[in-house]
Amino acid sequence: MGVTIIRPPLVYGPGVKGNFLALMRAVSRGAPLPLGSLDNRRSLVYIENLVSAVIACLEDSRAVGETYLLSDGEDLSLPEMVRRLGAALGARPRLFRFPRALLRLAGAVSGRREQVARLTDSLRIDSARIRRSLGWTPPFSVEEGFARTAHWFVSCVEPK
Repeated sequence: MGVTIIRPPLVYGPGVKGNFLALMRAVSRGAPLPLGSLDNRRSLVYIENLVSAVIACLEDSRAVGETYLLSDGEDLSLPEMVRRLGAALGARPRLFRFPRALLRLAGAVSGRREQVARLTDSLRIDSARIRRSLGWTPPFSVEEGFARTAHWFVSCVEPK
């Protein structure tokens, strides 16, 4: 039996939970977000892009024994992610500038150090290896993934 390892970063799409869902709720409700000063970069992968990569690995024997990092191919800062989510949701994000150090202090004081770190730190991966070796490209752009995720959110999570 051959084994292939796929290592995705944050996976988003219909059914998403955790910080991504909380961020969507905040953007949708127009909550003020103290994230405007952040210049972090995050890799993400839309669930259907992940499924596409899994299928590519199952169908191509060159994937056996390999480890692939996987992303949509566009690393976003958190403020950019919020703006794009807002566009997909039809909402105007309310970002304001707040020092990163104070955000981290607030996370420590509130017992949410790890949650704040995941929001404020960078996590970039390079998915060039799977693209080169298998010729895989993500079938959905970040905008398409956000649009489909927003549609699910609006119709199933927070219907108006």
